[in-house]
This record gives sequence, C-alpha cells and structure tokens, in this order.
Amino acid sequence: MAIDRVMWVGVLAALMSSAVATATESDPSKLAAALGQEALVQRGKVVYELYCAGCHGIDGAGKGPAARWLNPPPRNFQRAAFRFRTTPSGALPTNEDLHRTISRGVFRSSMPAWFLMPETEKVAVIEYLKTFSDRWKDPYEYDEPIHIPGPPEFVGTPESIARGKELYGLMKCANCHGESGRGDGPSSADLKDDEGRRIVPFDFTSGVLKGGPGLKDIYRTFSTGLDGTPMPSYVDSLPNDDDRWHLVSFIVSLRGSGE
Repeated sequence: MAIDRVMWVGVLAALMSSAVATATESDPSKLAAALGQEALVQRGKVVYELYCAGCHGIDGAGKGPAARWLNPPPRNFQRAAFRFRTTPSGALPTNEDLHRTISRGVFRSSMPAWFLMPETEKVAVIEYLKTFSDRWKDPYEYDEPIHIPGPPEFVGTPESIARGKELYGLMKCANCHGESGRGDGPSSADLKDDEGRRIVPFDFTSGVLKGGPGLKDIYRTFSTGLDGTPMPSYVDSLPNDDDRWHLVSFIVSLRGSGE
C-alpha cells in the first residue's frame, strides 16, 4: 500500500511538471485549467492520504489513527466549519485562508507548518478537502473576505490598552476568558464546540494565540469569530475598527502576566 502511494506520487508529479509549467503554482483556477479539475482533485487525494489522513482520517471526519492523542482534536472537514478565516462568521474560508493554515500550521496544536510542501500540492489538497462537504457546492455559503488592515500606530499605547480593557468589560469577554484573561471565567466550564466537546477559553497570559502570532491575526479573530466555537465575531457589535484594535492592544498587554 505504501509503495503504491509512493509510485502514485512519482507518476503524478512527473505528469504535473510539464502541465503546469506555464501556470501560476498558487492559482487553483490556472492549475485546474492546465490539469483539469478532476486530475487536480486526484492529486490532492494522494497528498491528503500521505500527509493528512493520519490525523484527519481517510473520510475527513477528524478521526484518524492519531486523533485520540491530539488536543485540540483534528478538524472535521465533513462539517466544513473553519476557525481561521478572513470571511464573515458562518461563511466558508477562502483558498488563501486554507493555504495560510497549511503553510504555517496552527500554533499551540498538533497541526504542523507545511511550508516546505510544494505549492502545487497545497493547491491540490485544498481542492480535495472541498470534496468532504457539500457546503462547498452551495454558492450561498461563500462571502467576501473582511478587510484586515495593518495595525494603527496607536496600538500598544497606554491609552489604547486602557480603552481595550474597557471594551473587554463591555463585551463581557471575562465571562469566558476571566477578568485577568487566564481562561477561567464563570462560563468557561460549560463551553462546548460544534461537536459537543468541551472547549477551553484561551489563556491570554500564556502568549501566542492559535490563530497566529501577529497583531493582524488577533484583529482577524475579533472580526470573523472562530466558527465551530463559542467565540463570536465582533464586526457588528464593534463596528468601529479602532475599537477592535484597542481590544488587540489590551489582549497583547496580558501576555506574560500570568507567569
């Protein structure tokens, strides 16, 4: 079985090398045009079974052989609910969102960074992931990405941190994350994900968030929410961009305070 898969990788790689020579590697539409969508998905299936199925399962349900030892558990691709997106709450992620997660992994989890994986393989496996759920076939499941700007100059200033602390209280973040941001709020013991599993609010004093290390990553989370979890989007409740950035300032100020 393993030998057959290796042979498939070699054969398909040889076929692709000439077919995509004039295509942009990271552009799914150009790859699909060069290879044909069916061949692209087949290539993605090979990549998925080699590198992803051990955790996510052959059927994409997040229950591969290694899943029992992993916390947080692997993503269930059959549900097609993705946490780390630039799209509004409830919408499917963009190809770029999935590419980012594959390339840099998920911090503080067992999902590694596949930055050395060839671009053609990343694009192919993204297309294959879409075969696990019919949501990808429904045009109403898509939405335009939310603009994620660079951080303003005021981020991190004492005034911004103070405003962020005020917003932290107004938005009742402490109910889950606790007054000091340690993930020990009064609601923390009762929170569950979309599959009914207990989920622990993030401890902001512990450092980098799962969604990424940058200020824009935190801002993105406040803007889009984390689908499949109780973490909502604040794009409507905090429509002023500056307020979301002030909240970023406060969250970053908590790093290391729990030591």
